[in-house]
Amino acid sequence: MQVRDVMSASVRSVTPDTKVMEVASLMCLYRFHGLPVVEDDNQLVGIIAEKDVLHGLFPKIERLMTDGIANVDLDREMGNYKDVLAMRVSELMTRNPIAVPPDMHVLRAATIMVRNRFRRIPVAESGRLVGMLSLGDVHKAIFHANVADKLGTD
Repeated sequence: MQVRDVMSASVRSVTPDTKVMEVASLMCLYRFHGLPVVEDDNQLVGIIAEKDVLHGLFPKIERLMTDGIANVDLDREMGNYKDVLAMRVSELMTRNPIAVPPDMHVLRAATIMVRNRFRRIPVAESGRLVGMLSLGDVHKAIFHANVADKLGTD
């Protein structure tokens, strides 16, 4: 069973110039945990995840070194969220993401996801985004292949 057999081909993506406000809205309204970032001709250039957006709220290491971690006002840091929303995706995204090809075996792709602690991974062919694969997609496909399709045969 190959990745192309179970991936989601209909994928919402954003560009590096997209405002983080749009990304955060998609994440909160549609429960997206991460979105692929593409340039012209659907070239995959990054991933923007909830952790990337929230990371924008964390105090910089230089400030922690001078102020000390105990002196950080976390409520004030949360108030900086509007500044994060004004940023562009390119400022927060993870560049050059790991992707899998559509002709890879799904279990090999799942291994890559588990080893890297990903719940989902972009599917790319010649650098172009063609889909997304989640651990849930893999599990569901294996379940159907081994259990659901055989329930009525015993």
